Amino acid sequence: MRTKPDILAVGGAHIDRRGQISDAYAPAASNPGTMREDVGGGVFNALRTAVRRGASASLLSMRGGDAAGETVAMAITRAGIADLSAVFLDRATPSYTALIDREGELIVGLADMSLYDLAFPKQIRRSKIREAIATADALFCDANLPQAALERLALSAEGKPIFAIAISPAKAVRLVPVFSRLTTIFLNRREAAALTGQEQEASMAVFMADLRQAGLNSGVITDGSNPVFGFDADGGFTLAPPPLPQIADVTGAGDALAGATVAAMLRGLPLRAALREGVAAAALAIGSPLAVPEFTESDFETALALVPSAREMA
Repeated sequence: MRTKPDILAVGGAHIDRRGQISDAYAPAASNPGTMREDVGGGVFNALRTAVRRGASASLLSMRGGDAAGETVAMAITRAGIADLSAVFLDRATPSYTALIDREGELIVGLADMSLYDLAFPKQIRRSKIREAIATADALFCDANLPQAALERLALSAEGKPIFAIAISPAKAVRLVPVFSRLTTIFLNRREAAALTGQEQEASMAVFMADLRQAGLNSGVITDGSNPVFGFDADGGFTLAPPPLPQIADVTGAGDALAGATVAAMLRGLPLRAALREGVAAAALAIGSPLAVPEFTESDFETALALVPSAREMA
């Protein structure tokens, strides 16, 4: 008998570079700072947190036959995740480079990920992947997949829960054709604005109404240090983040939130309770220089105790 929920993730696993400015950011000028390089990717980051929170997992991604690809492969193995990825020997491994200011906020990100657009639609047809979909308890994807791959994945799911991460305002729109098949989508305010055509300053209630009208059943919208907003069939609610004594790096906080929330939902918790665990994981990520925070069960329980219960919206 299976004791852990089994997740098949499909999406980004690539080189993640984060450059942090040491002083006040000066546009169009040389800025002193430091550069870190790790393996990241929205769904891979989230999946690693889900594994820390008790899930078992496998991952389908794309990488090149270069040294960066070998680094990605080793990171997947170290995380205890079954690697179903395809390797293209004549291609470069995708990468994401983020520039953040001295407070840890994103200035700009550059995504070099053409391999994902090229390869994902065909790879989802592989018999090995079809078998993995059939045996998984849930699917977890991100909008690094092109629209054709997302639609194929949704058709292959055969009623299983599908969770999705929006990734960016430009890529989030790829998820629109599969809205009705998504169990829950994780996005931020900028991505919600891109999906609805509303101004970024629109209320969460407006975002919720428009996303529901577009066919979405449930969603979680983050808004920096402001309360997290969630909605499902029972309506909208908010969760206030716990106090943060120190911000090391906001990179990966949304992914940690998604991963912990999905793991909790697959253990049977409703969204409101599961999202408390997601907010706790995000707090741990913000306090860590790593994109995927390392924490003990005691660390997590301490963070979770600081997260209040959800507040219903009128």
